[in-house]
Amino acid sequence: MKYMILMQVRQDVLDALTAEQMQAIGDGHQSFIDAITASGEMLGTLALGDPSQSKVVRSTGSTTEVIDGPFAETKEFMGGYYLVDVESEQRAIELAKQIPDAEIDGLALEIRPVMFSAGTDV
Repeated sequence: MKYMILMQVRQDVLDALTAEQMQAIGDGHQSFIDAITASGEMLGTLALGDPSQSKVVRSTGSTTEVIDGPFAETKEFMGGYYLVDVESEQRAIELAKQIPDAEIDGLALEIRPVMFSAGTDV
């Protein structure tokens, strides 16, 4: 079964980390990627730019507008995801607990089952 593990990020939490802590997080993500690639559970991963780099397209009555930034003010935003193919929800939870973000106060990982997928071998 496919699950999306969404990385919920808070910029203030990241800003408070030392350079060594940020390096450890990066190294931890690479180790996690290596492990789930070797186990065959990895389908893909993406890291996203912060909301200041985003654009939002939305309808405003009879027109469509494009604005800078996220559609809602929030402290937490989606920083990226892992798409995994595992035997059970419990395994997806086990994997999420291995992601370095799980050990940092203020960051979170959200696990959702994939209900539909299309595209390149997903």
